[in-house]
Amino acid sequence: MKTQNAVFEQTEKKIRKYARIKDGTPPEGWIHTIRLALGMSMRQLGKMAKVTPQAIKDIETREKTGNITLASLEQLGKHLNLKLVYGFVPSDGSLKKIIDKQALKLAKRIVTKTSKSKKLKGQLISPAMLKKSIKLKAMEIKEKSPKLLWE
Repeated sequence: MKTQNAVFEQTEKKIRKYARIKDGTPPEGWIHTIRLALGMSMRQLGKMAKVTPQAIKDIETREKTGNITLASLEQLGKHLNLKLVYGFVPSDGSLKKIIDKQALKLAKRIVTKTSKSKKLKGQLISPAMLKKSIKLKAMEIKEKSPKLLWE
């Protein structure tokens, strides 16, 4: 558990650095955008990369459509003295929020199922008590059985 917590903390720390990036990739792709920003033609970039201008156009198109490999981006970036940086940024802002959301979802399913069986036995649970039970169950899952979150 200590190792998993350490990995979690290190990953969260790395993600925080990138979390400020809201719209990471320019609409035309990085290669096209940087090439234009540098005032470079496809022919000139092709010459640097030892490929044809048509190959540069194809690479730019593949990047724009999401059909390019990281290796291709990294290789072309090296010709431009650029380092490829790759990663994921959680939509909710942090891995903790992803875990919290998943724990609540699972807890709600478990507690709702239990409350339905109690209702059938004539034991009613108030909405406030149901909400509290879900929160407690979510905390219990995160602390005692975190792997259950992804079953």
